[in-house]
Amino acid sequence: MDPSSNLTGKMLIAMPGMRDPRFEHSVILICAHSEEGAMGLVVNRPLPEIGFSELLDQLGIESSPAAIDIPVRFGGPVEPGRGFVLHRPDADTADDDSRMMIGGDLAMSTTRDILEDYANGRGPQPAVLALGYAGWGPGQLDDEILDNGWLTTDAFDDIIFGRDDSGKWSAALRGMGVDPVALSPNAGHA
Repeated sequence: MDPSSNLTGKMLIAMPGMRDPRFEHSVILICAHSEEGAMGLVVNRPLPEIGFSELLDQLGIESSPAAIDIPVRFGGPVEPGRGFVLHRPDADTADDDSRMMIGGDLAMSTTRDILEDYANGRGPQPAVLALGYAGWGPGQLDDEILDNGWLTTDAFDDIIFGRDDSGKWSAALRGMGVDPVALSPNAGHA
């Protein structure tokens, strides 16, 4: 992998011809990309069957009346029982080894303590919780991009943290200057 093609901190936008129904019309934030593979979180698929307060109950985390209700998303099909909190780093989390920095201005936390923080009315904002993740083996994501499975773009807060999940795919494309209606599911190579 060419170091200049590292997609960490970028977004993937599924092309209309995406063959995998789990990723149809998906927007994914790439959290890590290296020669060993890639890992990302789908940011536009809500999990309507479980809210943040229900998740806290399942984990045995007691919430205070000041609890912050963060959105819960389907992060991807790998390890769907594992949670990942995407957030902006703040003074309390900037030097915390339990937080993984994504690019320069996003962080990802996987520890129970951040969920306890939100349950008690504190924690970095904005934030979103993703259950599961999307993963690719060595070179797999690069091949999928070359096969026109994905478009890549910069990450935008309104796409990552916004609540209009049904409009994120189109908004991400428009942010690139692409009209979603004009995209063909049968892209080709010249």
